[in-house]
Amino acid sequence: MRRIGKFHKVSFERFAGDWKDSFPEMKEEEVKAVYENLSLPRRATAGSAGYDFFAPVSYTIKPGETVKIPTGIRVEMEQDWVLKCYPRSGLGFKYRLQLNNTVGIIDSDYFYSDNEGHIFAKLTNDSKEGKIVEIAAGTGFMQGIFVEYGITVDDDVTDVRNGGFGSTTGK
Repeated sequence: MRRIGKFHKVSFERFAGDWKDSFPEMKEEEVKAVYENLSLPRRATAGSAGYDFFAPVSYTIKPGETVKIPTGIRVEMEQDWVLKCYPRSGLGFKYRLQLNNTVGIIDSDYFYSDNEGHIFAKLTNDSKEGKIVEIAAGTGFMQGIFVEYGITVDDDVTDVRNGGFGSTTGK
């Protein structure tokens, strides 16, 4: 198996700013405790393709509700690889838990962005059966899978990323 990436935490300053944007009611010392307890993504078994991202705090998501989760995680990986993020399959199957962008695409150059390559997950409970999703702190809610990709033979792009969502759209 080829080893092509490494997960890191973003800086506390980056995390605190992004966390307060999602959860403004939380006090600084509470944010610091959340940050200190973050777990880096890992595979559950030797045969697992996905790296589980763990909930930094407990979430309850009612049908139709959405939550934006700053994971506190960034990933450094080789060029020509991408990390694709999906909800944990059991959560999607049981509750129709969805990532709002359907699949999160983390490009290799995102690590070097001004926002430190901070990975977010925006989740919606799309249950048509009235089911409430409860995710306990420290449990897996999203999985990331590393995938190698190719480019066309006539591709001559040399632009460099500096940002998150929408920063790589054509001009």
